Amino acid sequence: MAWHKDPLLYFLLVGAFIYGLSQWVLAQDEDYQIVIGNQDLQRLNDQWSMQMRRPPSDQELAGLIEQYIKEEIYYREAMRLGLDANDTIVRRRMVQKLTFLTEDIATSATFSDADLQSFYNENLDNYRLAERFSFKHRYFSVDRRADARTDAAEAINNPEVGGDPFMLQREYALRSEREVGDLFGRDFATALATLEPSEAWQGPLQSAYGWHAVLLINKAPATVQAFADVRERVLNDAQQAARDAANKRYYEDLRSRGVLDKNGAEAVGGVVTARYGENP
Repeated sequence: MAWHKDPLLYFLLVGAFIYGLSQWVLAQDEDYQIVIGNQDLQRLNDQWSMQMRRPPSDQELAGLIEQYIKEEIYYREAMRLGLDANDTIVRRRMVQKLTFLTEDIATSATFSDADLQSFYNENLDNYRLAERFSFKHRYFSVDRRADARTDAAEAINNPEVGGDPFMLQREYALRSEREVGDLFGRDFATALATLEPSEAWQGPLQSAYGWHAVLLINKAPATVQAFADVRERVLNDAQQAARDAANKRYYEDLRSRGVLDKNGAEAVGGVVTARYGENP
């Protein structure tokens, strides 16, 4: 009997078809089976309690579960349809999640006081307070006066000469040159920094608004803040530095797995390509 007429062959073919069909059906069932475990229920409960400041009722919890199921069904269907492909928002979100994962791993370790003290010593300039000025001023408007500069100069020698209404404060304490510049303009801040504290009025100094007679009360020198005073800031800075370093190492590791030219990418037919994850 010819081999293709052997009943056993047909039996095997039918058996293979039935097995394949059963596996496909099981796979479909698995795709659409949504399991909500105790951790999921606890997370839904905790999220509701945090927002509403009370536990959800049975009816409200049932609504949360139904919403979770709806989101999961929509998510799986969107993935099945390939809606995540070529989507800039999805792409950026996935990159962001990977970045967060890398950063979380980097900052999972605790920083000892010795670690923080070392980081502080290596980055002293970040904790330096700039020279700061405490001063009063009288303002003379170029819009209200024929010669605001002359009037301001006269006010230096005569404290009785009043100025014009001013939209900002008349007195400032411990402001850096940058902060003064943000308020009055860079030229005013630069000129103020050249003055020395005195009981006498000085100037006149020109600002972005007009002219000013200035009484420089105090000039606090630049100083480095003590470690104890900025410890929390040092901790935050050290953690951010660890995140940045982890992201850089992770990216460089991924790029180093590929075969790249000296520029890290190659141009082929006007298209720039870069590869990673390949054996060199």
